[in-house]
Amino acid sequence: MRFVYVMDPMDRVLPDKDTTFAFQRAAQARGHVALHCEPRDLFVKDGEVWARTRRLVVSNTAPHAVFGANEDVRLADVDAVLIRKDPPFDALYLYATQLLELARDKTVIMNDPRGLRDSNEKLYTLHFKKWMPRTLVSSNEEQLLSFLKNDIDGHGVVKPLDLAGGSGVMMLAPGDKNTRSILQLLSDDGRRLVMLQEFLPDVVRGDKRMLLLDGQILGAINRVPRSDDLRSNIHVGGSVEPCAVTDHERAMVSDIAPRLVRDGLVFVGLDVIGGKLTEVNVTSPTGIQQLSHHLNRDVAEDVVVWLECAANRLRAATNAS
Repeated sequence: MRFVYVMDPMDRVLPDKDTTFAFQRAAQARGHVALHCEPRDLFVKDGEVWARTRRLVVSNTAPHAVFGANEDVRLADVDAVLIRKDPPFDALYLYATQLLELARDKTVIMNDPRGLRDSNEKLYTLHFKKWMPRTLVSSNEEQLLSFLKNDIDGHGVVKPLDLAGGSGVMMLAPGDKNTRSILQLLSDDGRRLVMLQEFLPDVVRGDKRMLLLDGQILGAINRVPRSDDLRSNIHVGGSVEPCAVTDHERAMVSDIAPRLVRDGLVFVGLDVIGGKLTEVNVTSPTGIQQLSHHLNRDVAEDVVVWLECAANRLRAATNAS
């Protein structure tokens, strides 16, 4: 099969950590062809969405990525498209999702472009508020300050809505004279919405990332922050430990999964701190290499097998019609 990866340049990929690299490696091992492109390489001709791609071969040893011939491909002619561009969700990303809509029902797309467009990774959690910590989304400084003082006892975490990887996440505490300045900075003096949540002390024990495939749990890793940082993201120094999924978390997934599947969000990372859902990662969830290490098997292969089956089902349905 031919898989198109819409993603960042390969020189940004860390072969020993990156989830997209794991997908490429697992698909290659099963005999599939990788075609790489960036969102800017998408184009529409005669109402069909195409991509300017380069054939890609990956390896565990350097050089980790070797490009072959350039190839313009109509996405309706490939077996699957994996949208793996890292945030932020900017205008180019928006346009890419709109172009990729033209390939819906013509090829397998993971994750669905409409689902991505409708699913800001922080705001999407609001659909599942019973599982969340206490939360306010606002741009108003006084409203934010009032919520911080009166609703969450002065202990909070404020997050920009359009960044990822822990960027811009800041802790607020009673008596901190930087609080107003932080809120003004992240809200751009009231011109941008931010999310303010209660501080969860359990974060020192880790931020659990549960990986889901088509609504089913693949497994989980626990990301533990450094002693000098609030954030547990791997790329800012968080360490990774194996962990189990609790009954409470399985109940959470059972409640959330039908919405994910309905929205075409096939490969998803749920972030949970102390049993509370803090984020739903849908653009390019990470952690599969770390999970594979803990489970002593290549979990990325599960995703590739799912893509194969989905592509075969689509091809059979198309031939039948």
